[in-house]
Amino acid sequence: MSKKKEFEKRKKFILELLSDPLYQPMRFREIASLLRLDKEQKKDLFEVLEQLVWEGKADLDSKGRYSKASGKKNKNKNTPAYEGIFIGHPKGFGFVEVEGEDEDIFIPEEDTGTAMHQDRVRVIIRKDQQDGRRREGAVVKILERGTTEIVGTYQSNRDYGFVISDNPKFSKDVFIPKKDSKGVKNGDKVVVQITDYGTKNKSPEGKVKETLGNCRAPGTDILAIVKSFGIPSEFPDKVLRQADRVPDHVLDADWDGRLDLCHLQTVTIDGEDAKDLDDAISLTKEGNIYHLGVHIADVSNYVQGGSALDREALKRGTSVYLADRVIPMLPVRLSNGICSLNQGEDRLALSCLMDIDENGRMVSHRIAETVICVDERMSYTDVKNILEDTDEDAKRRYAQLIPMFFHMRDLSAILRKNRHHRGSIDFDFPESKIILNDAGRAIDIKPYETNVATRIIEDFMLMANETVAEEYCREGLPFVYRTHENPDPEKVESLLTLLHNQGVKIQKSGQEITPKEIQTILEDIEGLPNEPQISRLTLRTMKQAKYTTQCSGHFGLAAKYYCHFTSPIRRYPDLQIHRIIKDKLRGRITREGRTERYREMLDEVALQSSVCERRADEAERESDKLKKAEYMSYHLGEEFEGIISGVTGWGFYVELPNTVEGLVHVNTLRDDYYVFDQENFELRGDMTKKVFRLGQKVRVRVEDADTMLKTVDFVLVETLD
Repeated sequence: MSKKKEFEKRKKFILELLSDPLYQPMRFREIASLLRLDKEQKKDLFEVLEQLVWEGKADLDSKGRYSKASGKKNKNKNTPAYEGIFIGHPKGFGFVEVEGEDEDIFIPEEDTGTAMHQDRVRVIIRKDQQDGRRREGAVVKILERGTTEIVGTYQSNRDYGFVISDNPKFSKDVFIPKKDSKGVKNGDKVVVQITDYGTKNKSPEGKVKETLGNCRAPGTDILAIVKSFGIPSEFPDKVLRQADRVPDHVLDADWDGRLDLCHLQTVTIDGEDAKDLDDAISLTKEGNIYHLGVHIADVSNYVQGGSALDREALKRGTSVYLADRVIPMLPVRLSNGICSLNQGEDRLALSCLMDIDENGRMVSHRIAETVICVDERMSYTDVKNILEDTDEDAKRRYAQLIPMFFHMRDLSAILRKNRHHRGSIDFDFPESKIILNDAGRAIDIKPYETNVATRIIEDFMLMANETVAEEYCREGLPFVYRTHENPDPEKVESLLTLLHNQGVKIQKSGQEITPKEIQTILEDIEGLPNEPQISRLTLRTMKQAKYTTQCSGHFGLAAKYYCHFTSPIRRYPDLQIHRIIKDKLRGRITREGRTERYREMLDEVALQSSVCERRADEAERESDKLKKAEYMSYHLGEEFEGIISGVTGWGFYVELPNTVEGLVHVNTLRDDYYVFDQENFELRGDMTKKVFRLGQKVRVRVEDADTMLKTVDFVLVETLD
């Protein structure tokens, strides 16, 4: 008998059981016990019951009991079914995100079945959306497991152990039989492979795959984040051997066909601790024309397409910058060696040479394969101090470069003014600089502010990226662009309503918002106490930038053409388009039929790069949150002044001057019963009429800091305005 016929036979048998007049609604476990099924037969029963529920022939109530039902397939309007991704919650319930649906579906704990965070599931709707509440549903089938491994802390018992996941969205502990524990000790961080996803009444089961070290050992906490995001941290031997064969200096043969620019006064400007220097700048001025050279390391000369090095770089997509380490896209021998534009060393580059007039208009440009030699490795701090006349020692040390730095400052201001005029949006949020001691513990956190030197580099890199993108878009060659779509009109409408309620004057025309209109809003709130908070809310209405093969423009920059050209050491798209540029310069892209080959592969490159970028961003955020929680755990009971940065139904968030953010839970506000005003993003006292709103200054006390959950809890001491 075929599997299909066997399955239908089982369905018929179970349906007859459910239809028996003597049958009373039972749970899965009770039905299996009644039928005296073994482990394998129980799996078959579960699939049969799921299918009957899906077809509308069986009902599953809130207590997990099955009974006969009438009606058609659950696709009808009365009992709709959806497929989506299950998002777990630490308290056991979850949500299902359905593609194309604005609202997700709430899944009560008793209806999650065996679903785990990131599983693809099928759900049926039990309660429709009403009174502002989400739709409520039940998981009836696991379509695809989203996770096969978890990272967590091992808790030992005498004959077995459990692993508590570092990701609180995995609310169930994983049972580890003694034979599968690999002898790990209590408190060790481990990677666990899930071997059985369990049932409603049985924990998932797994085996220890890798031990990361004791949870208190230096660096183990960050390593656990790396592993939990699946970020490759070790290079395969084949890749390292290939990197070892790369020369550590520019060979004589490499000069052939290249433009020698070693005579140009050239500098790199980076942070003090940067080691992979992939961009250098030269600038001279003749009359009213600036001759700007943006020179980018020619990594593609050393990483051949399709090689082991290249495949590993594509797999990683980007370098990842965490609180205590950098996980590079390329082996350090390349990223810090021959590919890095180190001072005093001849280096191969791809140079974008631009002639720009005093109004910031591009007169002409040329992209060329070059050889450069950096005169000085400058830091942002030294350049800033020279331009602001605050460091006599730096001025003496770099006296011969000072005229160039002032030309850079002037041209940067011109370019920035032009971008502002066309509507480019500038979200200038301070980043966090986390200071660690030798043991990897966070001992200080400071806001990392931009300055005149960081703006110079940003402006020149943006100019080069736009110039390269425009040339290749106009020629219609296959390419990878950095694109940013227009924001969703409904999100914009919600934002505008909020801003209006916050007292911000809105002058908007048309159905869709423009970059210029958003820029105007940000200028109108400049200097207000809640400026950073409103800016963040505005940023959240924006869509996420991504890599595509279509030149559809960049909304945030108000740029018609944009790509990533300037960081091939740490971003794969930059490395990929360098190959295309060189093939065009050498006439190979048409002569050797490479156009079609690029068209076939670039969609995958763009998608993989976008996915890896998001993964890196999330890991970096988790790393920062962990270290911030760790830092605040050393300051329990201390008081700080801060600004209310977010308001929700469960409390309000407070951001301290050092960028740490923590939550004041609404249930700790003992003086009144507070209600969340969603339209105005405010918490309002029922009797006292006290209001907590964005931008309000408060004093708080550190109540708790949880490095496992990566959260900080505050208690309100007093309001300051």
